[in-house]
Amino acid sequence: MAADKKHLTWGIILLISFVGVLVLIFLPIYGQGQNGLEYSDDLFNKLAKGSAYQIPKLKKDVEKYKGKPLDVVVDAKKAGDKPGDAEARAQRIAKVFTINGATAEVDGSKVHIKGDFGAIMAAALEDSDYMYNNKGDFIKKKYDVSDDEKMKQMFRQWHNALSLVNKKLTLDKKAEDANFVKNVITKAIEPAYNFYGIPAVKITEKAGVATGVLVFYVIYTIWYGFGVLYLFEGLGLSTKKAKVKKEV
Repeated sequence: MAADKKHLTWGIILLISFVGVLVLIFLPIYGQGQNGLEYSDDLFNKLAKGSAYQIPKLKKDVEKYKGKPLDVVVDAKKAGDKPGDAEARAQRIAKVFTINGATAEVDGSKVHIKGDFGAIMAAALEDSDYMYNNKGDFIKKKYDVSDDEKMKQMFRQWHNALSLVNKKLTLDKKAEDANFVKNVITKAIEPAYNFYGIPAVKITEKAGVATGVLVFYVIYTIWYGFGVLYLFEGLGLSTKKAKVKKEV
C-alpha cells in the first residue's frame, strides 16, 4: 500500500506525460522531417556557425604581414601513418602552396616552403571564406578536384601545413607570427571546415526559437525530477531523516 497516494498519483502522471512528450520528441515532425533532437542539433549548429565568422577581421590583420618572408621545412608525418601516407600528404601540401604563389619542394615526407608570409596567410583566409560560405565549387576548381571528399581533403592541407608552420615559428621564437598562424587556424580554417554545408544563422534571427528550446529543456529536466521524487515519496521512500522514537 502506498504511503502517500497523492504524491504517488502525481508522480505517475508526471512520468507518464514525460514519456508521452519523449515519444513526440522522437517523431519526425519538426523542420524538414526531423525529430526533435535532430532539429535542435541542426538549429544550434547553424547558430554556432553564425557566431563563428571572424574571417573579415583576420583579412584586415593579415595586411601587416605581407612582404614578410617565410622559409620553413615541415614534416608531414603523422602518428599511425601507413607506408606512403606521409609522402602523399606532403605532395598535397606542396600543391596547395604552389597554387597559392609560394614555392614548395618535397623530399619524402618533408616540404620546404618559401614565400610571402602575408600572401600565404591571405590565400588560406580566402579559401576559408569560400568554405565557410559553402562555396566548395571554388575550391574544386582552384585545386582541380572533382568531388566534395577530395575538395575537403585539399582544403584540410591548410590545417596540416599551418599547424606545422606554427610549431616551427614557435621554436624559432617568432611569437607574433606563430600567434597569427594559430588564430587563422582556429578562427578561420577550423570553423570553415567543420561547418561546411551548414547554413549560418544569426542568433537575432532565431532568438525566440532558441530561447524556447532552452527553456523547454530546463522545464523538461525539472519535470522528470519531480516525477521521480513524487513517485518515491508516494511509495514511502524518502531521504528525510526518520524521527527518533523516545523510549517511555
